[in-house]
Amino acid sequence: MGKIRKTYDVKFKKKAVDLYKKAGMGYKSVAKELGIDHSMVRRWVEHYDKEGMKGLEEKRGKAKGPGKGRPRTRPEDPETKIKRLEAEVEMLKKLLIM
Repeated sequence: MGKIRKTYDVKFKKKAVDLYKKAGMGYKSVAKELGIDHSMVRRWVEHYDKEGMKGLEEKRGKAKGPGKGRPRTRPEDPETKIKRLEAEVEMLKKLLIM
């Protein structure tokens, strides 16, 4: 069975970032003190440096960019659908004859 991913709140992440930046502790020291992996501390510091507090917010499950989520498709109007299907039938007939 796979590992369960633990989610940390923004306050906890900020505490880790502050220990690294203000207390001058290293990634491994901060990680040992908080009981987490040092790579998480490094990642949180990088996100904080790039985006500030917003970088520490949970991003899993949130779509990004202008085309968020699945693309929306409009139903094809009946006349257009008929023309498209007729064109497909003609093309298939030509392929069968060859």
